Amino acid sequence: VSDQKPLGCWSVKHGQIITCPVVCNFETHEYVAVHDDKVLRIWKNKDINLDKVFKATLSADVYRIHSLPKGGPVVLFRGGGVRTLDVLLEAPQQEIENVISDEVIKWSEAFMERHQPVLIFTTEKDGDFFVYVQKLKMNSLHKYKLEQQELSKPLSFTAYVKNQVITLLCLYSNDSVYRVLIPLQKNTEEEEQILSTSLVLNLSVSGRVLKGTSFVVLDKDHIAVLGSLAASGEESKECLTIWNTKFQTLQTSKELPLGTSGQMWCYEEKIFYTHGKVLTVIMYKCETSSLAAAVGKLKNSQTPDTSSFLNWNTLEDEELVVSFQSEESVALKSESQMTLRSKKNTVEKVQPDTLSVGQLLLKLKDATTSVFENEVRQLMSKAQTPDLQAIIGCVVTAIMNRCKAHPKYYPQHLLLEIVESGDLSYSLCPDFMAVALEKQDVYLLQVCLQRFPDIPEEITYACLKLFLSISEAYLQEVDMNLESVICYIDIEFKNKEVKSEIVENGFNAELEQGVWDTKIRKKAHLTADSEFCPVGPQKAALLNAVLHSACTETFLLPHLKNLPAQQAVLFLRYLYYLYVKCSEKINTTLPGTHSPTISQIMDWMCLLLDAHFTVMVMLPEAKELLSSLHKFVRAQVRFYSELNKIEGSLQELQKLKHQKDSQIYSIEVLELI
Repeated sequence: VSDQKPLGCWSVKHGQIITCPVVCNFETHEYVAVHDDKVLRIWKNKDINLDKVFKATLSADVYRIHSLPKGGPVVLFRGGGVRTLDVLLEAPQQEIENVISDEVIKWSEAFMERHQPVLIFTTEKDGDFFVYVQKLKMNSLHKYKLEQQELSKPLSFTAYVKNQVITLLCLYSNDSVYRVLIPLQKNTEEEEQILSTSLVLNLSVSGRVLKGTSFVVLDKDHIAVLGSLAASGEESKECLTIWNTKFQTLQTSKELPLGTSGQMWCYEEKIFYTHGKVLTVIMYKCETSSLAAAVGKLKNSQTPDTSSFLNWNTLEDEELVVSFQSEESVALKSESQMTLRSKKNTVEKVQPDTLSVGQLLLKLKDATTSVFENEVRQLMSKAQTPDLQAIIGCVVTAIMNRCKAHPKYYPQHLLLEIVESGDLSYSLCPDFMAVALEKQDVYLLQVCLQRFPDIPEEITYACLKLFLSISEAYLQEVDMNLESVICYIDIEFKNKEVKSEIVENGFNAELEQGVWDTKIRKKAHLTADSEFCPVGPQKAALLNAVLHSACTETFLLPHLKNLPAQQAVLFLRYLYYLYVKCSEKINTTLPGTHSPTISQIMDWMCLLLDAHFTVMVMLPEAKELLSSLHKFVRAQVRFYSELNKIEGSLQELQKLKHQKDSQIYSIEVLELI
């Protein structure tokens, strides 16, 4: 999540539908999914095709699978039956009892309480709501009926368990949250018992009412609610709110202008929710709640009874602020795609006269360039705090705002210092690389590609397109890092290449003359063996940075299809050149720092061919290149095929070497059959 990079992607066949959320089996490190209600699939990270993974067809429709860290997955069927995954896999077609008859399951959750898995789910029938509690090890099931509220009904549920008591919180249509306590120690088989509800919170403040859609428990005194907040006569605005249930106060709120689907989760002190098309992650930290903190009157930030939360501050000129003086909360911010990856969220102890980062940036808003940059450097050198990344994100955002307001202002050296410090990532300031692209600052982009782990594929493609389109003459005037190419490309543009000793890797130029039939162009950098690099060393270094950048093929391919045909051919020529250079080395590794690996070269070559194969087949200048590439790959396949034939003999030789105790000098004749 912090790097905003997908780690895996799997698809079902056309016409199949995944019918409940996929979970991870923590014990076996496998994924468990259900499609078309009854078909169970189990696979691991290394699996690629879902058609080839474990499949089991069950006898009843599945409602939800819950995964417990130390209890394994638990499967809840639409009829109310419950099985652990292990029991279910022993006999997938076993009969599943129907517990709830005509009722419809609305919500479910699973817990581990005293090493025992407990499942709770709610159902609805004809306007009545019921609660079921299943203790799997004891095979006991208890049914309760929720007390009805006049003219309102439950919209969503959440729960937690502590000291053998389940606390069920219900968000009702009358904009209120109610609490229900369910003891787990109850063993008597009574008839349906009615659970009484107690009012916890009215979701209204200063005449504004929150129409909640979903909510989660942060701790025993705080909840997060997602919904629409509006006053009479005003247009409603979707927002995320944090409420103190102990003192019934609104702690903080955040408007969501892009809207939300209403989905929200809470895991390991992080809130996950959808905002437009973005999954937003916000870190939080709860401490002991006090009345002073709840109403915002806490004066002493060092008092242990503080409530640390989220704080969103946006200045008029959109400079994001992190205030370390806030007595009410730690400044932790997530603005759409901005992700703060600091894992320690503590209240910073500062002197009352110390300026916060936001106040300092406001003070420097109209300062001269030299004063502004000196103050920023001083701030960077002093910012040895757990929230250093948050500070840097705010500082860089302020610099980007100044660059936008004053087009002639662009502190390249300062920006390079910040990137090379290693504390900045793309997600902390998405405008950073956008401004560098606009300024065509290829050196800064090269460093960003080498250091940022979370660059979106769209930006990676934009860098590639810029690097391919920019002229060689312009690049010769630009200082940049050539460490990735200096060992295998002649940086003085002479007609020979600087090489180390080369061991041919199963390739003989005399046997495969067709490989080297490619015509030498005038602008190419010739070598002693008639090989050539289609680009200069500066452009090669930039392209190597792109090859090194982490990316996902599924998300990169649509952008690559937009690459102009001539640029695609040039890029393929360079990839082919690198492929040949790698194949010359016995370890298939290029010399130098940050040089691309054979896997990266092959992945990009396949991606580029997938995106532009039809166009390249039609282009006359690409036909010869594709033919040469085909012949070279064919030679490599033939060579490795021959190696496979003698693999058994080589293994036997290795065994003989270990078995025999050779003297200081000996001659052995071994016959290979």
